[in-house]
Amino acid sequence: MGDLRAGASMLADAAVSTEAVSAAATGVWQTAAGPASLKILHILRAPLGGLFRHVFDVARGQSERGHRVGLIADSTTGGARADAVLAALAPDLAFGVERIAMARELSAGDVHALRLIARRIASVAPDVIHGHGGKGAALARLAPGAPNAIRVYTPHGGSLVYCPGSLRGGFYRKLEWLLNWRTELFLFESGYVANLFRSRVGRPRAMVRIVRNGVGEAEFAPVTARPDATDIVCVGELRPVKAIDVLIEALATLERSGRRVSATIAGEGPQEAELMAQAERLGVAENISFVGYRPAREAFAMGRMLVIPSRAESLPYIVLEAAAAGMPIIATRVGGNAEIFGPQAEHLVAPEDVKALAGAIAAALDDPGRIKRAAHIIKDRVHSEFSLTAMVDGGLAAYREAIAMRKLAQFT
Repeated sequence: MGDLRAGASMLADAAVSTEAVSAAATGVWQTAAGPASLKILHILRAPLGGLFRHVFDVARGQSERGHRVGLIADSTTGGARADAVLAALAPDLAFGVERIAMARELSAGDVHALRLIARRIASVAPDVIHGHGGKGAALARLAPGAPNAIRVYTPHGGSLVYCPGSLRGGFYRKLEWLLNWRTELFLFESGYVANLFRSRVGRPRAMVRIVRNGVGEAEFAPVTARPDATDIVCVGELRPVKAIDVLIEALATLERSGRRVSATIAGEGPQEAELMAQAERLGVAENISFVGYRPAREAFAMGRMLVIPSRAESLPYIVLEAAAAGMPIIATRVGGNAEIFGPQAEHLVAPEDVKALAGAIAAALDDPGRIKRAAHIIKDRVHSEFSLTAMVDGGLAAYREAIAMRKLAQFT
């Protein structure tokens, strides 16, 4: 295997020199590692949240670099916002956007979804089939056709975040283990998720690369808080994994101690009514504004400090975006947050610890200078290590290497 990897690296290096010569001579080239313009098909389920943001940025970036890209996403989720974003993206993609029904859990409808995906694969004949999230990646790897394509898996948390020991978690991790053998490239978005896969599923059988999520230069422009900004703002889907209930408990704890903290909660989701009822029950409803979905930077301006109390994450875009904008952040020590915070990770809070979260909020309000200084350090780190350019180019380099490995394996 060591010789195979070394050979793949040499083949990839040869491809670079071939690219320079042939592109200059003809404008169109092909190397031993694969065609210059790759045909790439991305498959995801819900066009929502950070996963959708990632796929959108990657697909557009790949297209801008001259690759022919297509996208398949669920037709039953995302609403009008997803419809508008995908409609705007489709003209930029050579193979456009296709929407098909994809249930969140395994169901009989998956047979029909696989049939439609297989039909799309047959028409595109992709070099790369890249599945995102638990369901999107499962369909990408189970779909027949394209025998010469590499199959790529990026979890974005996905089935890996189901609780260990649960029946559902055990089932999906077993499925992950089986699909391990249908994968040529594991493209993890953080070191945390790569380690989580190894601990919960096992060692990946194919090539592993870590390419972190990234943000563009425009997102490093500072955000100015509105005159009516609340003490804190929380941005995210209103569902259990985001732990908005823990934040409300922390605000109630501060209220009982004699400290009123105002908060804006920007997001939508199935827990909305439940969370509003919790705020009423705990006597803090007047302190909290539920404003529904807002674009990230608009939401950031609604508070003077971002609080992300999640129970689990992958490498959250909302933290990257806020860090890029230089916003003070309180977040939990979950997922890849420590990778984003770097030396400032000591300030992360234990998940589901109401007392610790309340204490962190109070300390930040008492000493705003400290958390602002930390925000400047984190912003510089994100600028140097989490760029959009590095994310797109790193993914393409990993594709090339996996294609080279596959071609070499045919001759061993």
